[in-house]
Amino acid sequence: MLEVNGLTKSYGKLTAVSGVSFRADRGETIGLLGPNGAGKTTTVSIIAGLLRPDSGEVLIEGKRVQSDTDPVKLQIGIVPQDMALYEQLTAHDNLTFFAALYSLAGAKAKQAIDDALNLVALSDRAGDKVKTFSGGMKRRLNLAAALLHDPQILLLDEPTVGVDPQSRNAIFDNLETLKKRGKTLIYTTHYMEEAERLCDRIVIIDHGKMIANDTLQGLHKLLPVTNIIAIALDHPDGFKPEQILTLAEVKSAALEQDQGTLRVGVHDLSRGAPVVLRWLAENGHSYHHVSSEQPNLETVFLTLTGRSLRDSK
Repeated sequence: MLEVNGLTKSYGKLTAVSGVSFRADRGETIGLLGPNGAGKTTTVSIIAGLLRPDSGEVLIEGKRVQSDTDPVKLQIGIVPQDMALYEQLTAHDNLTFFAALYSLAGAKAKQAIDDALNLVALSDRAGDKVKTFSGGMKRRLNLAAALLHDPQILLLDEPTVGVDPQSRNAIFDNLETLKKRGKTLIYTTHYMEEAERLCDRIVIIDHGKMIANDTLQGLHKLLPVTNIIAIALDHPDGFKPEQILTLAEVKSAALEQDQGTLRVGVHDLSRGAPVVLRWLAENGHSYHHVSSEQPNLETVFLTLTGRSLRDSK
C-alpha cells in the first residue's frame, strides 16, 4: 500500500533524514521509533506531502506522490501530535468543517461524521463544545477528523500524548478496529509498550538513518541475549555466577543476592535452558522455580541506539 524509498532531507548542514526506506501493506501497522530529533517527524511530513524530499520517493499503491494537489494524497489521513481542533466549536461543527475540506457535503458528510463519532464513542457529545472535553476525548476527536474521507493510510504522530489510561485504551481499540478493516497505520510513539501492543513491524531511526526494520521477534534476534532464564536457587549463598559462563550456550549470568535468583542470558532458549539446568543439578545446586522472559522493546532500542527514546543529544 505504501512504499518509502530512499528518503533524504537536509536543512543546510543538518541531515534530518538519510536514505530511509520501508513499506507497509494493507492491514499492517508500522511503528516508527527514534529519539527526539532522529528524523521521525520529517519522515512523516514527507509521506504526508507536507515536505518535499531532496531525494527519494513515496509511492501509494505504486503511484508516486507528485504534488500538493495529487489526488493520490486522498488515500492519506493524518493525526497530528498537536490538536487540530477549534475549541469554541462543537464536536459536530469541527467535523463538519474538516469534512468540507475534503469536499464532503450533504448526506455523504452526515454519514461520514456519524460513522467517525460512533467509532471514537463520542456520538453523545457531538453537540458539546470541544473546550469542555477531556484531553482523551480531544485525542479521540482528533482521530475522528482524520477519518472523515475514509483514507487507506493513517499517519499517527504520538496520538496518545497526555491522555489517561482509559482514553489510551479506547484509542487502541479504535486503531485495532481500523486495522481489522484493512487500514494501513504508521504509528510514531514514545511509549514502547504501545509499539509492542499495536505494531506488526518496528522501524527505528537514529540520526536520520534507519538502523532497524523488522518484527519485534526479529529485533530480539539482533541482541546478543534474546532470552533470560530466571532460576530461584534454594541455597544462593556462596554461588558464583561466573562458573556458569563456561557453558557455550550462556552469554551472561548474574545473581540477585536479595532474592536468590540466578538470571542467565542465552540466545537460544530451547538449547540453553536444558544445558543450564543440567549443569546446576550435576553440580549440586538445587532450585525451586524457573521462568523465562524476553528483553522488552526498551532493551532492544537502547542496545541499537545507545540512547533513551527521549534523549535528543
